[in-house]
Amino acid sequence: MDLGPLGVWWSGTWRSAGDPDADVAAELERAGYGALWSSGGFEPGLAPRFARLLASTTTAVVASGIASIWATPADELARAAAELEAAAPGRFLLGIGASHELIVEGYRRPYAHMVAYLDALDAADPPVPADRRILAALGPKMLALAGERSAGAHPYFVPVEHTARARDILGHGPLLAPEVTVVLEEEAGRARQLARTFTTGYLALPNYAQNLRSLGFSEEDLAGGGSDRLVDAVVAWGSLERVAARVRDHHEAGADHVCIQVVTDAEGFPLESYRRLAEALAS
Repeated sequence: MDLGPLGVWWSGTWRSAGDPDADVAAELERAGYGALWSSGGFEPGLAPRFARLLASTTTAVVASGIASIWATPADELARAAAELEAAAPGRFLLGIGASHELIVEGYRRPYAHMVAYLDALDAADPPVPADRRILAALGPKMLALAGERSAGAHPYFVPVEHTARARDILGHGPLLAPEVTVVLEEEAGRARQLARTFTTGYLALPNYAQNLRSLGFSEEDLAGGGSDRLVDAVVAWGSLERVAARVRDHHEAGADHVCIQVVTDAEGFPLESYRRLAEALAS
């Protein structure tokens, strides 16, 4: 499954307030994005938006980023993935993850639960082939499992240093597709203010905080929505050229595919920002 070098990660509405008549998914495909990632949410099954995104496109991969393994039994998720596969052969990538203790009742032994879930996907009728699934992975054990039992890894909320570490653990071959958050704002104070509307919530989740600690960030860095050092490492902000350079840094560190998530203070999908980024990254 070829995702291309660039994708879009988005969890909100796929409707542009600035261009309400635009078919956002089709526009993104035409702009050159090879994959459209959308949150799996915490409701059972796969949300109807995945079918809508597939119906609006002809070549782009559509990926769940990420469906929680606690929300839906594996056999049910496999049937839902098979329906999308039948509708758009070869274009749906099932992204699954172990989520977070703070938001999952009964959360325990996430690695063991993931192994059992993958076993169940293998045994389902029909199964989800390893090359049609990808794992949310941050730590060494989950990254290694992603390389062994799926197409690869989809790290989220990570700096370039994590991409390099993940590639070392995965080795050559498995897909490495990190999410990169972007703020297209050149004034430092305003850019970091916008970035912290994003980082604050994620820093409250132990999995992300511990991953950043393992990369050398201190408790002071993790406090208050993140120090300037942490925000600058996790969020690519600034001019189009500066943001494009950060995306290229992830590719040079070992990413096969980078899915970009634009953070703004506006309502709706920031389609024009994605158009501009596609042009900057193509040059």
